[in-house]
Amino acid sequence: MIPPRANPDLFGHEEAEATLAAAMASGRLHHAWLITGPEGIGKATLAYRFARRLFAGPSPDGTLALAPSHPAFRRVSAGSHADLLTVERAVDEKTKRRRAEIVVDDARAIGAFLHLTAAEGGWRVVIVDGADAMNRSAANALLKVLEEPPPRAILLLVASSPGRLLPTIRSRCRRLALDPLPDALVARLLREAMPDIEDVDGVVALAGGSIGRALALAEGAGLACARLAEEALDGVPALRAHALADEVLRLEDGFGLFMTLLRGRMAERIAARGRSGSAGPHGRPLAAWVELWQGLGALQAATESVNLEPRQALLEAMARVRALA
Repeated sequence: MIPPRANPDLFGHEEAEATLAAAMASGRLHHAWLITGPEGIGKATLAYRFARRLFAGPSPDGTLALAPSHPAFRRVSAGSHADLLTVERAVDEKTKRRRAEIVVDDARAIGAFLHLTAAEGGWRVVIVDGADAMNRSAANALLKVLEEPPPRAILLLVASSPGRLLPTIRSRCRRLALDPLPDALVARLLREAMPDIEDVDGVVALAGGSIGRALALAEGAGLACARLAEEALDGVPALRAHALADEVLRLEDGFGLFMTLLRGRMAERIAARGRSGSAGPHGRPLAAWVELWQGLGALQAATESVNLEPRQALLEAMARVRALA
């Protein structure tokens, strides 16, 4: 899968792209944008696409597209553009794993970067990929930048869970909410990426409009892991939980994939119940399910970043679901 910073293509988000292109052409470009939507649908790809176009200048066709041969594209792809700063969960030097959070030093770097003179006389751009992973101190540091933005500076915040951001941060951003991709588009992209795939319909049905999730499912034992996540979501007895955890850990990258799928299916159920105005799954309040979803995300991040025991984390996750289900 092509990393977002190097991906020349964006599918299914033409309206959002047109909004950014029109804002750029108007000369009245808001200084901060919050790009939201489910994981794996192209939010970061859109952010980098916009950054490249800002560096290259307005397009005559009114889009954000830029040829991969363009110098701005090549430098953004290589991570070497002097006017672009990307902030994300950093790798801990001690554990050699990604941190569970974006910390305050990362956020403070944003202010210092944006107050520098643009190396090429144009825009300076910051992309915060996974802005919802900022801890409280980092969020407050970013808020200071948003309250007094320097000229010719653009902040692009990418978040799958915007509700975790401070309300004061959300209120200072113009929001672009991206929808899940249509199943037909996910199926086409999946076939193009993996021509030998067999159960396309089965993968698409579980992907929830996310090409990122579809590719993860299609690789290795993804479908098997999805079935286990679906079983766990309905609440499993403690004895079955131990056996299920063992099955998950026998799969390649089982822990990360299982937790991602569990939270993804949970989010879909929460959203469906929210749209219908009914109670959450199993008749419990939606707020309780949202809190559980957030807690499982923190549990996954902590396990992966500080090398906690994945089997114990799986059992803890299933116990939390069982208590609510």
